[in-house]
Amino acid sequence: MSREQRGPNEKLGAVLALAGISNAGLARRVNDLGAQRGLTLRYDKTSVARWVSKGMVPQGAAPHLIAAAIGQKLGRPVPLHEIGLADADPAPEVGLAFPRDVGLAVKSATDLYRLDLAGRRAGSGGIWQSLAGSFAVSAYATPASRWLITPADSSVAREAGPAEGSGAPIKVGHSDVQKLREAAEDARRWDSKYGGGDWRSSMVPECLRVEAAPLLLGSYSDEVGRTLFGASAELTRLAGWMAFDTGQQEAAQRYYIQALRLARAAADVPLGGYVLASMSLQATYRGFGDEGVDLAQAALERNRGLATARTMSFFRLVEARAHARAGDGQAAGAALTAAEGWLERSRPGDNDPSWLGFYSYDRFAADAAECYRDLKAPRQVRRFTEQALSKPTEEFVRSHGLRLVVSAVAELESGNLDAACEQGVRAVEVAGRISSARTTEYVKDLLHRLEPYGDEPRVVELRERARPLLAPA
Repeated sequence: MSREQRGPNEKLGAVLALAGISNAGLARRVNDLGAQRGLTLRYDKTSVARWVSKGMVPQGAAPHLIAAAIGQKLGRPVPLHEIGLADADPAPEVGLAFPRDVGLAVKSATDLYRLDLAGRRAGSGGIWQSLAGSFAVSAYATPASRWLITPADSSVAREAGPAEGSGAPIKVGHSDVQKLREAAEDARRWDSKYGGGDWRSSMVPECLRVEAAPLLLGSYSDEVGRTLFGASAELTRLAGWMAFDTGQQEAAQRYYIQALRLARAAADVPLGGYVLASMSLQATYRGFGDEGVDLAQAALERNRGLATARTMSFFRLVEARAHARAGDGQAAGAALTAAEGWLERSRPGDNDPSWLGFYSYDRFAADAAECYRDLKAPRQVRRFTEQALSKPTEEFVRSHGLRLVVSAVAELESGNLDAACEQGVRAVEVAGRISSARTTEYVKDLLHRLEPYGDEPRVVELRERARPLLAPA
């Protein structure tokens, strides 16, 4: 379906020429992006010609898919107004802004929380299935730079008008904030144990909409407001991490941007660094190693002299992951050495933030193994993976599954097919107990690496065991 504008869409034509995309090429890109979101689209070069020459405006998610397709080619986000489609539904743009003003920051975050619920009510996979603004690492540039320049707002006190339907404003107190913190702690435990797709984990967006949003829109002093923004930032980052774990990269990016803005309002620099580290891990996972380095170093830069030793260790570890993905072995090794040094300096009595409770030497060893996997150093992978797997725990089930896959890859690259398949079988068993697209992707990667040995009975058995895990939902 399309509706007609007045005259040709010269803006779209000009940007297509700038990007060097033909009509057929744009149609193919839009159809492919739609397919990634479960949409069946059949645009062709004639469709694009109508958009350009006659000013036809495609309906639904198509305008945002067009912007995303062109943005991927240009390597930057492309707003709808730049391609003459500003009249399209603006909903998919929500969550990408990093406002300077605190009031606008509250609106940006609460709009995102409400958008997610609207998508869930609509069914068919929710709003994120049709979101067109596919992951663009360049969207992190403005949030990171603004956070580095000003990591804390001067005041966040707020006087709200009457609450909708009640006639009385919501007065926020410390007990309200404590409930959000408890919800975040519960969600962290469930996410680690059952994956980002577990039904209990999916309650985090609901908590943001039902609990956090009304509080953010209420009245509070500067002191209470800081703690409220901090708790909301933790929950929002968790929502992003869970979306990342389930493969919803667009949703994760928006949650992360809003979490960083809320952390700035909280004046919580370590928490802001943690959000930047999460952004870095996402960028690295998506193949943007250089940008991952920038985001991790942004986390480090503002936290010198502020964060605890264990927190700094984690930030350096994330930096190492990005260097390794970028193929810089020397920089990755230096960052790992620094991360281990910071970890050795940490003490039980340090005032570590609660959100860092997952981080121990086991986690350091697991990520170090992944660094060396990316650097194709199987002997180092085996050494660190053995340390990471030395203390299996039911508390971090997903992490255990990921470590088993990394171990299997190391065994395979060392020529130990039997050991690789054995670890692979264990990984598949763990992956079947959780809901984590990321873990499934790791298993797929292992099976791809095993394709040259496809006729081996052990490989055939592993593939059969993995079949239910890889079957479409």
